[in-house]
Amino acid sequence: MRGLYLVTPNWDDTDRLLDITEQALHGGVALLQYRHKSAEAQQRREQAGALLALARKFGVPFIINDFIALCEELDADGVHVGGTDASVAQVRARLGKDKIVGASCYGDMALARTAEAGGASYVAFGGFYPSLVKKYPVTTPLDIVLQAKREIALPCVVIGGMTPENAAPLVARGADMVAAISSVFNNAYEADDVDIAVQQFNQLFAA
Repeated sequence: MRGLYLVTPNWDDTDRLLDITEQALHGGVALLQYRHKSAEAQQRREQAGALLALARKFGVPFIINDFIALCEELDADGVHVGGTDASVAQVRARLGKDKIVGASCYGDMALARTAEAGGASYVAFGGFYPSLVKKYPVTTPLDIVLQAKREIALPCVVIGGMTPENAAPLVARGADMVAAISSVFNNAYEADDVDIAVQQFNQLFAA
């Protein structure tokens, strides 16, 4: 697990969602997460199924935020759970050893250690910067990435207001993946904008 971790926005416009996601996948994405907590169940199922098909086309792992039953129904590659969702250990027991289980750890190394012990596939820290998607206090220190790389043996994801510019110091500290939403989707006025954003994120991992 290394590179751009693309997370979808809460868009009801499925055609636009799929169009921009496909452009990004073509440019190079390490992991795709579907996240739309306010969608109706039928819409969520339809969007997730269509995104799964795109991910399969490009050979990219596809996971679903929070909705474990939907992951099972579609046979997606895994789920991402947050601090208020089901525990990592419970999810791992339910999905088995082969699925991806990611865990939000915010700025808390204790959560990361618990996630590792529970069978997480990766841990995600943040937010590091103000986000257009979620409102939260920006309290996660950059150096938590250094600490995580010393203390746990899992890939480390960084999230929260990520741009190619402000993600650079986190990748330099050892972040394995940068999770982005707005920098790809909200700037996608032209097809080239998606390509440029994806390329810039991937250049962080080229060294």
